[in-house]
Amino acid sequence: MTTRRADMFTEDGRPSDDDPREHGPRLGDERATLAESLRCLRLTLELKCAGLDAEQMARRAVEPSTMSLLGLVRHLAEVERATFRRLLAGQDVPKLYCSDTDRDGDFDGAVADPEVVAEAWRTWRAEAEFSTRFLAEVPSLEATADDPQNLHGSGGGAMSLREVVLGMIEEYARHMGHVDLLRERIDGRIGQ
Repeated sequence: MTTRRADMFTEDGRPSDDDPREHGPRLGDERATLAESLRCLRLTLELKCAGLDAEQMARRAVEPSTMSLLGLVRHLAEVERATFRRLLAGQDVPKLYCSDTDRDGDFDGAVADPEVVAEAWRTWRAEAEFSTRFLAEVPSLEATADDPQNLHGSGGGAMSLREVVLGMIEEYARHMGHVDLLRERIDGRIGQ
């Protein structure tokens, strides 16, 4: 039987000094608040995957789903790249894992190989670092990008950086529920 425990919770219910999400800026302006929310969600992904080997990272949820923790790391790297490098920065960079012939390459290629896991984390971190720098350096949250094919939920038009960042926060938040369930299935570990 697996012992359940709450991650980063203390007996008195107060934040843990060991939780890196508890020490970010508070009472910031809109940009700082959005950036901090995204930082905490990214940290949550790392915390939820901590201590797992390649087999555990690649373990699928339930048939017929191809969802796994490794697939989610790869998926979020792909989304970060598409959103910040391609849409906002206008960089002509290729997709990381997905293609026209394998739209689910981020999940399909999530195999139990330590090098695949290490590469996924390196790639995800590089994309998150780019996104963080971009958000910090762009002059205004009013900056816009054109999304004519509605790939990012614009309805087929311009999107402000504010909308894009909120969309990225929503993407991470949606997947953190998946991450919780996947981790609990692997070893019973639960958390907030």
